[in-house]
Amino acid sequence: MGFADRDYNRVDSGGYGRAGMARDVGRVRMFSVNTWLIIICVVVYILDLMIRPQLLVNGLPVPNVYGQTVHISLLKTWGYFSVDRALGHLQLWRFITFQFLHADDITHILFNMVALFFFGPLVEEYLGSRRYLIFYLLCGVAGAVACVLLWATHILAEGAGAQLVGASAGIFGVLIAAWQIAPDATVLIYGIIPMRLRVMALLLLAVAAYTVIFRGNNAGGQASHLGGAALGYLLIKQPRILDALTPKRRPRAFTHY
Repeated sequence: MGFADRDYNRVDSGGYGRAGMARDVGRVRMFSVNTWLIIICVVVYILDLMIRPQLLVNGLPVPNVYGQTVHISLLKTWGYFSVDRALGHLQLWRFITFQFLHADDITHILFNMVALFFFGPLVEEYLGSRRYLIFYLLCGVAGAVACVLLWATHILAEGAGAQLVGASAGIFGVLIAAWQIAPDATVLIYGIIPMRLRVMALLLLAVAAYTVIFRGNNAGGQASHLGGAALGYLLIKQPRILDALTPKRRPRAFTHY
């Protein structure tokens, strides 16, 4: 998918309204937070494919969602999120680390990184780099929290050991924020089908909600999408919350001569 950089998404050079911000979609700044998030995810994905010892966790084979015994990679062993590992064993780092891991299928990371490439710069420009980093990570955490809540209320059918990996919870937060910033921007689905950003966002949310409610395929992943989207909406509407959580720059000390 891609944004169309069209004239009606622009403003005069002197202004920078919501529509005009769409000009920054898909424009890469080498040292932007968004670029580094993509680089880190890709590097972790490559390392994850390379480091493949047959491991046990606590001396026992690792079962997947379907109860089958599998051998998972070193990075996934340490980093995937599950209710059992994150809360039952107090491995709280998993609320963050799962966001940088992806399934072996290359389409998982490919679609996530393409979405982050197109929508991330818009939101980073709007929030600023420091607030954007906090925003992204918190939306990912909210995705894991949503899985916990929906599991606890028996809405999710997966057990406490169900493994969650992927950046899509944070990306859904970014998507919802982009929708609020530039709702009339045009997205090209698969590069050919034009669609308003707000329409695409609502369709994806509807799919996620339907999958969770009717316990469809990847209900846990879709639950995380809803959590990331919900917090993304709150934070883009109330960015002062991010101000309270963002480390402030220390004033430079000046030498007096």
